[in-house]
Amino acid sequence: MPAASHVTENLSEMPVPAGGDSTVAMPDRASLPRHVAVIMDGNGRWAKSRGLPRTEGHRKGAEVARKVIDQCAKAGLDQLTLFCLSSENWKRPAEELSLLMDLLHQYVISERPQIIERNLRFSVIGRREGLPEHVLDEIDRSIEAGRGNTGMRLCLALNYGSRAEITDAVRHIAADVASGELKPDQITDATIAERLDTANMPDPDLVIRTAGEMRISNFLLWQISYAELWVTSKCWPDFGTDDLAMAFRDYADRDRRFGGLSD
Repeated sequence: MPAASHVTENLSEMPVPAGGDSTVAMPDRASLPRHVAVIMDGNGRWAKSRGLPRTEGHRKGAEVARKVIDQCAKAGLDQLTLFCLSSENWKRPAEELSLLMDLLHQYVISERPQIIERNLRFSVIGRREGLPEHVLDEIDRSIEAGRGNTGMRLCLALNYGSRAEITDAVRHIAADVASGELKPDQITDATIAERLDTANMPDPDLVIRTAGEMRISNFLLWQISYAELWVTSKCWPDFGTDDLAMAFRDYADRDRRFGGLSD
């Protein structure tokens, strides 16, 4: 039986010393997760609680994302994956979706100098179909800008749904079997992983979710089989550098057995 993932709720609301952008010390680098995936939830609720339009929550959320990216890059993570747009989010009002696309377009352009300066490798997972061409063009330019970099991989999940990703992988495998390139008894875990959007990426060690929701929301279902879960009731726009440091400290204290026993 797989070892149970732990969920920590409201940990990021513990009192911390005052002063400075980050007042909670990071664990030593050897104790940090290699790959962190974040479900950035609660932008709309944050805005509504302040009498603001939902779009203001998304703007604030983009600012928080920049700080988290910077902190993770400085900490030396191998990869940070941010769940920016679910394939189910297209059900939202057209006005909100239009602004989200504008924000994404501006964000990818404005972050390009930082991709170069921080030595970030930039990538995107999810289906391209449905995303505006001008957004895709800027995404491709940013991917190219970071192609020779050697630092942390920044991966954005856009128009992403894990069931769709797995379905696409199964279709590719079925086509390979039908063409005779692959035999059914040759299909392994690796066969599937190699055909996912995250091929050649490490599986997440830690999944952070904001806004207190206790669900995965169709995010990296295959890849997070043994990931540790860390949940805070804070909405994403209120998530700070101390919250990230506490998530990392909590992760460092976990006993990751991967189905085995502790020594």
